[in-house]
Parts: sequence; structure tokens; C-alpha cells
Amino acid sequence: MNAQKQSVLIVDNKQQGGALRDVICKYSDTIEVVSDPQSALGIIERSSVDFIFTEIYFSGNLSGIDFLREIKKIAPETKIVVVTDHATIDSCKIAMRLGVYDYFSKPITADELNDIFERALVCSAKSSSNNVAVEVSADKRDSSNFVYGGVLSSSPAMLHVYKVIKKVSATNLSVLIEGESGSGKELIARALHDNSPRASREYQPVNCAGLSETLLESELFGHTKGAFTGALSDRKGLFEVADKGTLFLDEIGDMPASMQAKLLRVLEDGVITPVGSTRSVKVDVRIVSATNHDLAKLVEEKKFRQDLYFRIKGVSVTLPPLRNRREDIPDLVYYFISQSCAELGIDMVNISEPAMNILLNYNWPGNIRQLRHAIRAMVVMSDGIMIDVKDIPPDIHKILALTQGKETESLAGKSLSDIEKEAIRSTLNMVGGNREKASKILKIGERTLYRKIKEFGL
Repeated sequence: MNAQKQSVLIVDNKQQGGALRDVICKYSDTIEVVSDPQSALGIIERSSVDFIFTEIYFSGNLSGIDFLREIKKIAPETKIVVVTDHATIDSCKIAMRLGVYDYFSKPITADELNDIFERALVCSAKSSSNNVAVEVSADKRDSSNFVYGGVLSSSPAMLHVYKVIKKVSATNLSVLIEGESGSGKELIARALHDNSPRASREYQPVNCAGLSETLLESELFGHTKGAFTGALSDRKGLFEVADKGTLFLDEIGDMPASMQAKLLRVLEDGVITPVGSTRSVKVDVRIVSATNHDLAKLVEEKKFRQDLYFRIKGVSVTLPPLRNRREDIPDLVYYFISQSCAELGIDMVNISEPAMNILLNYNWPGNIRQLRHAIRAMVVMSDGIMIDVKDIPPDIHKILALTQGKETESLAGKSLSDIEKEAIRSTLNMVGGNREKASKILKIGERTLYRKIKEFGL
């Protein structure tokens, strides 16, 4: 991404601050380093700063926590990233509650910095009122500044999806997005449009499963006055509205067979005929489709046209369910907490470690959509400071208890060594091999985790 216009202030002792500046200079050419919080506050009062990277422990009268509070008073829009030699769960909780943008233990890596600046680009865009997708201005849509339609993921499966859609976004190829309900298919569709040459034109979504055949035909192709009961005036269809733009056909696997034939003809000819009319209209629309069905299987079962399948499947991507990328859950949780607090007018709240562990271990059958709604409810039910176990929706508690009960029974007869090995293996798989995250979840030190990995041959 292009971070050259982001101004950065580093607050640390001179030696480590200089080392951090040498890494950040790859992302910004406007960097200032100071060694104490008093000097930093003077700079913030005099000029605008986009990012502050700061240690949280200082010698002197002003504590790191008080320093964070002062920054928020003077420059509430400035993004604060804590980078500390003394990372603890308690200090992280306090910092996040004060609105810190992110929190890292030293040394911070280039990959972590790149993620910080890319997420900042996403968050600075205008949030959609209906979903997690964000809109981006036209000057941020070039190939090096690709912005995804939601929260960036560190999951290997999702990184592959990002790689594919980044390549295909600049083309006119049709794209088929497959995945479970709630897994973020419309977010990817929106990202394809927002990063395409068609971004300045219309993006029109339609749910193919939510309309009858007659209404779907009218919705897509339009109709003339009196074409059917209730057609009181002429109406343009979405193909015509989205001319030179993008049409998102959601749940295309549920489209009636007769409509499949009509859609295929339009896709091949680029011409629509409104219902009740003899007038033909030439259209130029990019098609992005999505389904929670296995379309290839529906083709085999003669429930979906093979020729239409190949026509909409110019390029296909499959979104993994949330349970298969649990390493993304903490970032999503904090994102949704921040979003919910802003929407509800509530001061930023944090989440307790036991509550986060429950969310990490739940299977999320409704995927990201279910998590978003759950977090919103939890923010409302919290005491306004901390989301705790008591605030988690009862259905999540109930299902998780049943699942854990079955797992506990399966542990009977196993040695403690085998149980420990399986716990480490499962946790590493859950976080995509990230040992730092695994050690925090398992509540053991990273050195201990490394030793156990070597001992168990994992």
C-alpha cells in the first residue's frame, strides 16, 4: 500500500526508537522520534499526526497509560500503536479499552507493520451501513492499493482468495464465489467492484432465492406498464441500471430453471428485453455470482444448467467457514466491538480473556454474520467497560457446553502427555501455526511451547 502520506511519531528511548524508525521508513517518509511522552505531547499539540508508535512504560511523572489518555484528549483521531518490551495481558486490556489501534510486543515485524497500514486504509474508508464492507475512494483502487471488502485475514485460505480476486478485479471476467451462508461472499463481490475499472458505476446486488420467477425476471430485465398485475408503470431492470457496472447475483444456485435459460441468453448476447416489451436494450454488465450450494453437484443432478455454470464460472473462489480460520476471530471480534460501539454511541469496551476463549472455541455455524450480530448483542449487554462470559448469548453457551461434553468423554483413557500433545496440535492448527497466538491461548510461555513442539515432534 502507499503509506507515504502517513505522518508517524515514535515515542521510545533513542536507541530502540531509531531502530523502529528504520523499519517504518519503508511505509512512511514523514517520521519523527522522541524519547519521552512530554515531548510527544508538545508535537501533537502543534501539528497533526496520523500514527503514534509508543512504548507504554516510561520513567518520569507521566505514566504510559496517562500518556495514552492525553493523546486521546488532544488528538482523538490519531491511531496509537503500542510496541513494548513489557507486554502483559492486563496492560493490553487497558490500552485497548482506551482506544489503542493495536498492541505488539517488541520487536515488531515488517509483516505486522504492513498489516497495520493496510488496515488503516480500510478503516479510513466509509463504513457501509448494512454490512462489514467498506467503500473506498477512486484514488485508492490501483493494483498496489487493493482494498478488500472487510477485515483483512491472516488465514492462508483467505490469503489465497485475496490473491485471486486481486488479479481478476481489473478484468471483465465473471466470478463465482462459493461458501457457506454468512461467510462473506457479498463482501468479496463488493471488493471486486470497488477495485475494478467499473468502480465509479453502479453495483447492484439481487438475491435470486428471495423472489418468485416472475418478480426475478422483472427485477433483472425490467417491465412495461401493465405487463402483469401490479405493474403500474415502466421500470428499468437491474441489468439496465448496472450498465457499465457490476451485477451481483446472490444465491444463484436457487434460480428457477426457466430463469437460468433467460439469464444465459442475456449473458451470451448482452441484450435484455423488459417484460411486456418488444424493445431490446444493449447492456454491458460484469457478473459476479455467489452460492452456498455445490453448483458442480447441482449440474450433475440436472438441477442447474451446465452451460450457465461454465458461463458464470470465469474464475471461482471458495470462502472457508469461520471455524476453519479461527486465527481471524480475535481481530474480527475487536473490529465488530469497535463498529458496534460507534453505531450504538457507546464508549469503547474491551473483552475479557475467558469470553474471548469461548468465542474462539465456538464453531460459528452462521460464520461472520453470526459473529457480528453476537458481538453487537454482547456490547449492548455489557456493563459498558468489559464484555465478559455472562454477556455471551445463551445459545452459544449451550451448544459449546454440549460439544465440550462430548470432547471430555473422548479424553477418558488417554495419557496426560497425549492430551497435552493434542491440545498443542489443535491450537496450532486453529491459529494457522502462529506460535505467539498459540502460546497465549494455551497460557504457556513461547519458550515452553517451542520445547513442547520439539518434544512431541509437531
